[in-house]
Amino acid sequence: MRVHQTGGPEVLQWEEVEVGEPGPGQVRLKQEAAGLNYIDVYHRTGLYPQQLPFIPGVEGAGVVVGVGAGVTSVQPGDRVAYGGPMGGYAEERLIDADKLVKLPEAIAFDTAAAMMLQGMTAHMLIRSVHEVKAGDTILVHAAAGGVGLIVCQWANALGAKVIGTVSTDEKAELARAHGCHHPVVYTREDFVAEVDRITNGAKLPVVYDSVGKDTFLRSLDCLRPRGIMVSYGNSSGPVDPFPPGILAQKGSLFLTRPTLYHYTASRAELEAAAAELFDVVASGKVKIEVKQRFALKDAAEAHRALEGRKTSGSTILTV
Repeated sequence: MRVHQTGGPEVLQWEEVEVGEPGPGQVRLKQEAAGLNYIDVYHRTGLYPQQLPFIPGVEGAGVVVGVGAGVTSVQPGDRVAYGGPMGGYAEERLIDADKLVKLPEAIAFDTAAAMMLQGMTAHMLIRSVHEVKAGDTILVHAAAGGVGLIVCQWANALGAKVIGTVSTDEKAELARAHGCHHPVVYTREDFVAEVDRITNGAKLPVVYDSVGKDTFLRSLDCLRPRGIMVSYGNSSGPVDPFPPGILAQKGSLFLTRPTLYHYTASRAELEAAAAELFDVVASGKVKIEVKQRFALKDAAEAHRALEGRKTSGSTILTV
């Protein structure tokens, strides 16, 4: 799938492209599945500008079918997965070998394609950006989404109490079944008032927000003094500019806008994060819920479902 101009889902074009042979440090990967993520929408619409034309998709899993000069970390036949490098909406692709991690036999390709970006993002959020500990109470927006369900389960396994916002009663039940102790249906409930009630006015050490414009400022009211606001997505649109003095007024708050790239920049960080993710999934503490599957050529339909908030859990494109 290629994008020649930014715009709606209709700009995703199903085309034949020559993959070529892997260069030094590269691998040719035959993909079994690719993940669908909201960042793909940001790339497609131009919110996060890319050089045109481009192949979207930042998450996938498959089998190595060729290696370039100097590649020693993987070999043809290895099962591998990645989260980060663009170009995932393809049957085969070239990718830098140092961006791949070997996939344990216990984890299926579909599961890997659904969890590498989202699972590694969850690891970044609750293990690195703010280390969630037993006894913490946290707020997770979009708790029934791909990252949200993983964060809820993982935080619950760590002994935290999880408050999560969702749009429907069905998504509330899904979140509850995955470790969210207090689902809040934001279409009829005030999540700020619910946080105040649940914490008896103590508020929270951290809020994880992938929604952006619609939730950002009110999320600041959920934080206790010196709490941390983690803004990691914009599904409702980018956050409006605001004076930094608001952070002081609301309790000397911290604000961060993390990206996974900066938390897996070194090979050691990438391997350590992936190993912890694989362990928590293999143990059963975190279950990756692939709720929707689309054929790769139907990626535009998948984008419409994602933007229409008609998805829950993870969505993959099958090759």
